[in-house]
Amino acid sequence: MSKISGPLLDRIDIHVEVSQVKYENLNSNEKPETSEQIRVRVNEARKIQVERYKKYKIYSNAELTPKLIEKYCKLDDESKEIMEKVFNKMGLSARAYNRILKVARTIADLDKQENIQAYHIAEAVKYRHLDKKYF
Repeated sequence: MSKISGPLLDRIDIHVEVSQVKYENLNSNEKPETSEQIRVRVNEARKIQVERYKKYKIYSNAELTPKLIEKYCKLDDESKEIMEKVFNKMGLSARAYNRILKVARTIADLDKQENIQAYHIAEAVKYRHLDKKYF
């Protein structure tokens, strides 16, 4: 990890470490979301994004420019407060901040929510795990 620079890591939208699965979790009665259910949700989110951005000739949240981030990734007061705390605590760059907003926008789309909610921001921040752990 020490060989990966902060600026390079900033260019990666999602990074997480996956821990070993515990035996108790393998034997759970909970039914996880099936691959088919996930595929349907992802395709629906992609359709939302294609429709939202068609006049800009882009197809996904990953392609958002700073102006479009400002327009389509508006945060309520609670979400702004979370982002401010995270930004300061983790020492994020402006690029990492924008990446979190884009990922939160995608999570909101997967959730079929028009607006980004605080829990979307919280989940997106979790996907910046390496920023917190190693840098």
